[in-house]
Amino acid sequence: MTIKDIARLCGVSVSTVSRVLNDRPDVSPAVREQVWKTVRASNYVPNTSARDLVKTSSDAIGLVVRGVSNPFYSDIIKVLGREIDAAGYTMVMQQIGANDDEIARGALMEREKKLRGLIFLGGRWDYSADELGTVTVPFVCCSFTNTFGSLDRGRYSSVTIEDDLAAERAVRELVRLGHRRIACLVAETDDRSISELRYHGYLKALREAGIEPDPALTALAGGFNMSDGYAAAAKLADSGADFTALFSISDAMAISAIKALSDKGIDVPGDCSVIAIDGLALSEYIRPTLTTLCQPMTEMAEQSVRILLDVIEGRAGNRHLIVEPTLRAGASIAPPRRK
Repeated sequence: MTIKDIARLCGVSVSTVSRVLNDRPDVSPAVREQVWKTVRASNYVPNTSARDLVKTSSDAIGLVVRGVSNPFYSDIIKVLGREIDAAGYTMVMQQIGANDDEIARGALMEREKKLRGLIFLGGRWDYSADELGTVTVPFVCCSFTNTFGSLDRGRYSSVTIEDDLAAERAVRELVRLGHRRIACLVAETDDRSISELRYHGYLKALREAGIEPDPALTALAGGFNMSDGYAAAAKLADSGADFTALFSISDAMAISAIKALSDKGIDVPGDCSVIAIDGLALSEYIRPTLTTLCQPMTEMAEQSVRILLDVIEGRAGNRHLIVEPTLRAGASIAPPRRK
């Protein structure tokens, strides 16, 4: 059984089968399922080792996506695949859980696939030089950087927003409308991640406005999933705390918070305004439409590929790019009915 036989049995092209076997994202779920079903039924084993042995050079760029359920990554992955393909390279993608080790997976991919470079989409913010010793190809951190780590900035590249400043900007929107009792929905306040950065931005914006932060208004979700956000927002509502607005560190958590508040009889934005950061397409279609600071996902993906290829092809060294989010006005914030 060959790859051509698999393609013939599935009624698709050889290149489509190849994309499925290499975990490329540009294949429909139905075709992907059909190909894998045929592969399993025929006991076909891709001869990757033989193929790699005869390769004189690799055209593979690895993508490790940390947090398989994060809806923020979907559009970025599409653009990364498009840009890598347009540059004449092949994208090899691996998705891992939110608590898995992206460095170990990237190092393994580097060896197995003879990668020219790596893009980490989501990951830890506290790498050390020792941990990165297993990765020997150029790499870019897309949507995050090594804020809490000790890694030399000359050893890697990154493309991200300034998360603390974005949080400050979001909270200032609430202050501008007249809100003083502003709650915050975070994963943790000290987890050396995006949650901690955005929490510090929230605190800074409050203090700049002359508002003393109230610990009772910080809702700890313990994670970034929508179910985590729902539970934390519901607990905040049940606590009896007095608040007229809520800043959420992510769109996904904000969407679940709006549902939790509604279930508790709290109208958004009448009783409580809600604002977030990310810019998920989904958040445009909830009721009320979420007001959020949109990360420039297309730009982040395009720049990540451009920077990586510049390093691989010797045009430039590692660099770190800060991109700017834009405010998308929705219907989830309004002046408070009471002050």
